Amino acid sequence: MAISDVEIQSVKQRFGIIGNSPLLNNAVSVAIQVSPTDMSVLITGESGSGKESFSKIIHHLSPRKHGQFIAINCGSIPEGTIDSELFGHEKGSFTGAHEARKGYFEVTNGGTIFLDEIGEMPLGTQARLLRVLENGEFIKVGSSKVQKTDVRVVAATNVNLMRNVEEGKFREDLYYRLSTVPIYVPPLRERGRDIELLFRKFATDFAEKYRVKPISLTDDAKDILLKYRFPGNIRQLKNLVEQISVLSTDQKEIDADILQRYLPKETSLPALYKGATPEKDGMSERDILYKVLFDMKKDFNDLKKLVLDTFSNPSKASQLVKDHPGLFEDMHPEPSNGSPSEAVVLNLPAGNHHIDDNEHVEDVHDITHEAEDDSLSIEKKEKELIVRALRKNNNKRKYAARDLGISERTLYRKIKQYDLED
Repeated sequence: MAISDVEIQSVKQRFGIIGNSPLLNNAVSVAIQVSPTDMSVLITGESGSGKESFSKIIHHLSPRKHGQFIAINCGSIPEGTIDSELFGHEKGSFTGAHEARKGYFEVTNGGTIFLDEIGEMPLGTQARLLRVLENGEFIKVGSSKVQKTDVRVVAATNVNLMRNVEEGKFREDLYYRLSTVPIYVPPLRERGRDIELLFRKFATDFAEKYRVKPISLTDDAKDILLKYRFPGNIRQLKNLVEQISVLSTDQKEIDADILQRYLPKETSLPALYKGATPEKDGMSERDILYKVLFDMKKDFNDLKKLVLDTFSNPSKASQLVKDHPGLFEDMHPEPSNGSPSEAVVLNLPAGNHHIDDNEHVEDVHDITHEAEDDSLSIEKKEKELIVRALRKNNNKRKYAARDLGISERTLYRKIKQYDLED
């Protein structure tokens, strides 16, 4: 069934969706078509691109529109409590369960549940969710009684779920069960001049909110706005317009120079991790940079271990010389207590450093100790960053996680790992 342009525009106006790009209109069209059914829907798109709006379209245009709609961020619920949140628990089923509790799948019977950041859901919870999708059945935590529910599930993710399936982080059967109908919400940089429309809309809204004259852009400023990548998508653009509206009190016509002062500098990466691209693989630039740095650190430690192993095992050193003759300058026997042993001279940038038997043990200890220090320093730095983020945000984990660029559930695990509960 083809959806008319008039119907698409009507739905966008009703749900406050601004823009006319073909990719956006296609996403709205698919949401309208799938709404009358009970099919599961998987909404994909970058963080801040507006995925939740499409879940509301699906619910409010469906026969379930008079039922309850609940939006749940799977990444913000600690792993130890997510089963209880979704499916409920019986009294005494775990420490702190002082009374029985209904879960979201019970209270939303007849309605729609929107599971955002579905990729963050633990594997055990994924198995429970699969049972709900296939049979409409669930079991409360601490109970053996099977209960029925009639809930439509709409899921969303900003990561590449198929890659998670390949890495064993997400169930393949659940992936195909959820993605019966996929909807792709394009990032802001793929929506062309929709950025200008959204800028004007936000400028008008904030002018009314703060009782100031609305800001506008010169032509050269519009060109810069259209070229900017907006990694934070609509959320980032909205924050940008609010910032300019409040701070630019004297100049309401924003030119290129003024706009540049408010736009964050874009990060240029020296390399992409294993040929990955953020758009294709759902990875943020922060994720790619971290992977590159950690891989470099791992390679460096592996090299240290190789040198240590070579110095510790003369026979292995001999074989290494045969396999890689260009790496070594020479190999010659040297007597030690009347018996010959082989000594290796490495062709290193700092010069030729002969390692004799007396120096051997001390140098090996230094290399081992340094490798351990390098490994531990990563955990130390990570712990320091977490502590700083928590202090900055007055121990509010939601905002600390946002500053660190990780999910709230991941932050919760790190806090437990480093014993930072206090």
